[in-house]
Amino acid sequence: MPVSKYDVEVDIAAAPETSHARMVELVGSNKRVLDVGCSTGYLARVLNALGNTVSGVEYDAAAAKEAEPDLVKLVVGDLEAVDLVAEFGEGAFDVVVFGDVLEHLRDPMPVLRAARPLLAPGGSVVISVPNIAHGDVRLALLKGRFRYTKLGLLDETHTRFFTRENLDTFLRDAGFVPVDVRRTYAPLFGTEVGVRPDEVDPAVVEALRADPEAETYQFVLRAVRDDAVHVERGLTERAETLELQVRRLAWEVERTRAAARDEVAAARDESEERTRRAEREASEARAEADRARTELAAVYDTRVMRAARLPRALYSALRTRRDS
Repeated sequence: MPVSKYDVEVDIAAAPETSHARMVELVGSNKRVLDVGCSTGYLARVLNALGNTVSGVEYDAAAAKEAEPDLVKLVVGDLEAVDLVAEFGEGAFDVVVFGDVLEHLRDPMPVLRAARPLLAPGGSVVISVPNIAHGDVRLALLKGRFRYTKLGLLDETHTRFFTRENLDTFLRDAGFVPVDVRRTYAPLFGTEVGVRPDEVDPAVVEALRADPEAETYQFVLRAVRDDAVHVERGLTERAETLELQVRRLAWEVERTRAAARDEVAAARDESEERTRRAEREASEARAEADRARTELAAVYDTRVMRAARLPRALYSALRTRRDS
């Protein structure tokens, strides 16, 4: 039995589209990293393999004990009560990672703000949070449902919920600017929320699919202090817009392909129906021909019998005369 329900195996090669793989990409290599909410150290082990040195903070003592061998320094305690600057010192890290952590805190703002002095010049935070505006959650709300689950978008321990819009506001209020925003995706009706296609009007689903955020499962981003070296926000926003555009175009391509498949299937069905109709008509024609032949034979037989009556009667009369 795992020590923590959040313990996972991070395999970047096998699962490059997961939030953990994206966080590892954003951290990079040869950095001093603080893994906030490090759990059993599953992320630290991957980061260590890339030449990073990793310290950690963890609330769960059992999970922390398992993580300790992979950490330079470990602090066990309530993240909202620990003074991270007092524990680690100012400018101690190049990257501070909040991997699926902030949404579990009663008040995550002070915790994120506290990461600012921990960063060395040029440092950044790497954050992963779930998207409460995923289409499955929206569809469930249309059905009047908001059911917490053990893990996922509606994890029973989540106290703060993020959309793309309020995530920007949250970061800005904490003194950060996002410079690289990425996503993980889950298809509609493909999450643990449990909503089913047969529960929803197809027109509503079609309209929802037009929103590129409807399949966004998590936001994974890198942000820098807003007083850091000038960040070209236009380029950052352009990169994010292009990612969503690519996602949208991929959906359009798939929809076009599906429509083409439907047209081919419809043409095939029509052709098969024409074939079945022709076969049915041929069968009916054959049956009609058989009935006609039967009737013709009956008529012929009747005419032959009638035509034969006169010769038989004449032959009988001649025999009678001859015999007399």
